[in-house]
Amino acid sequence: MKSNKRVQQVLKEVRARAGDLVDPKTGDVLVRASQWASMKVHVVSKNNFPTAAGLASSAAGYAALAFSLAKVHGVDADLDELSKLARMGSGSACRSLHGGFVAWDMGSAADGSDSMARQVGPASHWPDLQVLILVVSDSKKTVSSTAGMQTSCDTSPLLAHRAATIVPDRMKGMEAAYQARDFPAFAKLAMQDSNQFHATCLDTYPPIFYLTDVSRQVILMCHALNDAYKEVVVGYTFDAGPNAVLLTTKAHMPSVLAAVLHYFPPPPEKAPTFVNKPALRASAEAATLPESMATSFKLPPQQGSIKYVYATGIGPGAAELPAENSLVDERGMPLFVKPPPKIGRTSSIAPLVATVVCVLVYTLLKKP
Repeated sequence: MKSNKRVQQVLKEVRARAGDLVDPKTGDVLVRASQWASMKVHVVSKNNFPTAAGLASSAAGYAALAFSLAKVHGVDADLDELSKLARMGSGSACRSLHGGFVAWDMGSAADGSDSMARQVGPASHWPDLQVLILVVSDSKKTVSSTAGMQTSCDTSPLLAHRAATIVPDRMKGMEAAYQARDFPAFAKLAMQDSNQFHATCLDTYPPIFYLTDVSRQVILMCHALNDAYKEVVVGYTFDAGPNAVLLTTKAHMPSVLAAVLHYFPPPPEKAPTFVNKPALRASAEAATLPESMATSFKLPPQQGSIKYVYATGIGPGAAELPAENSLVDERGMPLFVKPPPKIGRTSSIAPLVATVVCVLVYTLLKKP
């Protein structure tokens, strides 16, 4: 962890806010504020979705790190404040602490100190909103999100124009659509913004190609499905990667998944585990697509081009899980590494770290 400057920065900022750690039961001081700098932290992390593949694994990881370190060090800060710390590890991590729909405000301070996330609305505000994540590739990206964004900032005039003149109004429109539960407006804005983001990737020099042919076929399928229904029933958004995040509602989820299964079926041997929710897959297989899809979208079935599908809803945000969900044993060693390496106790709070360091954070992607 010493070689990871971003992890070290998050740890440094958490400790700058830490005071004496007091046992809530006895009132005894467990750790003095002056002792934190000399202590070591053992971090254990595990994803249940692909890492560095454009599915916000770094966002989830750094949000979990900031949240866990704050718990370990007894830092009493709300999620808005913690989002500032998570942002130092990964910009998008600031949005992964809150649940529901979250906005990242740029702020006005020259040093970025007031750049943080805020919750636009909780997950409970729009429970009808559903998500399908189509994993086109679970391999590590050739261009990381951080490196790609820096290159775009340095070379893309479109990115500067987008940030100055388009994003502010679009953010207002997205927030209003979420508050009003206006799915057509919400989905359309999401698609337009995704398209423009990837246009800035092409405007970057040299250009960055996150989308693949399969990604583009998914985009065309979504527009064809909306045309067939004569209303917006599905939207899409792509992060810095080829994997599609499809937005829909509970009523249209079976039809959207039916289209995915028709045009992007799995190989027979992978069919049983292709969708993480068997009941939803059964309802999708029973659904009938509009007849006009057959003539308006003539893509032959692309078997195996999508690896698997996550169906989910809107996540509740960061939470401290019960001890039985821990990823570590009583020594603080990973349970998923067999056998664990031998290691001595590195600090007086190792047992405390073991109970809270493994916090799983989900915003769009909840635990299947």
